[in-house]
Amino acid sequence: MSLLELDDVSVTYRIAAGELPAVRGVSLSLDAGAALGVAGESGSGKSTLAMALLRLLPKDARVGGRILLDGEDVLAMKWGRLRAVRWAAASIVFQGAQHGLNPVRRIGDQIAEPLLVHGLAKPDAARARVAELLEQVGLPAWRARSYPHELSGGQRQRVMIAMALACSPRLIIADEPTTALDVMVQAQVLTLIKELVAEHGISLIMISHDLSVLADVCDQLAVMYAGRVVEHGPSGEVFHEARHPYSRALAAAFPTVGDPVSRMAPKGLGGDPPDPMQLPGGCAFHPRCPVALDECASLDVALWPSGPGRTAACVHVKAAESVGVAGAEEEGS
Repeated sequence: MSLLELDDVSVTYRIAAGELPAVRGVSLSLDAGAALGVAGESGSGKSTLAMALLRLLPKDARVGGRILLDGEDVLAMKWGRLRAVRWAAASIVFQGAQHGLNPVRRIGDQIAEPLLVHGLAKPDAARARVAELLEQVGLPAWRARSYPHELSGGQRQRVMIAMALACSPRLIIADEPTTALDVMVQAQVLTLIKELVAEHGISLIMISHDLSVLADVCDQLAVMYAGRVVEHGPSGEVFHEARHPYSRALAAAFPTVGDPVSRMAPKGLGGDPPDPMQLPGGCAFHPRCPVALDECASLDVALWPSGPGRTAACVHVKAAESVGVAGAEEEGS
């Protein structure tokens, strides 16, 4: 059984103008000890999906489908059970540690809080655990007496990782954990995350717009567009040999290190993501797609097999796979 299973998960926000579909029918699974990356532009629904996993969305959000954590539906949990699961079974590293930490409390007290709330340690043992966690994330134990404003951005992000590890959860959700950091600090934090996940056998879901980061850290990669998963498969294959034109555009948007041509003339992707309240008919990506066909304006292709362990929601993928299957059948006959 998978540690985490998402079955047709949808998230709709109730706003003054009506209902806004932020996540539409996402189905994914994550095995124990594995790492899944979720990529996409701003507004693709990836952070909303991450917050839905532990029911951290505002009251105006309606979540549908099933979110099974160790076989138990998070959406059906009563408040007491959900409170016991948060931090202990699954924890989250929020985007922007400056806003995720209480500015008037010492960081040692904030790291110790989930341990005390869940009854996993007495105050003295909690302080010892805090010192251990700070050392694990590369900070000296005396930093427990510091306030958030006394730390750099990278140090604050390390504190958030220490908090996520405090109760030894089986799953960590990292929502854009390095977006606000410079390149050097980002590399250090990513290396730290990889080492800690491998050392403790933790499952990881990492949210990012950067496919190269996810390909380096994660085993599997899911690419989202307009609230849906449009491609899924092994991260290295999706990054280097994307099947969906949107995934290819995301990968091409990053310059190649050492190649001045790609740095001076990035390919990128024209246009803007669609308004969730006014999604185009057919494939939501077709107005921006460089290889769109006439039928894409009316045909919304579901995820289709695109190789071993891979799927993509594209009419070209469906046509190619259908030709491949037909050829194999002819050879067999």
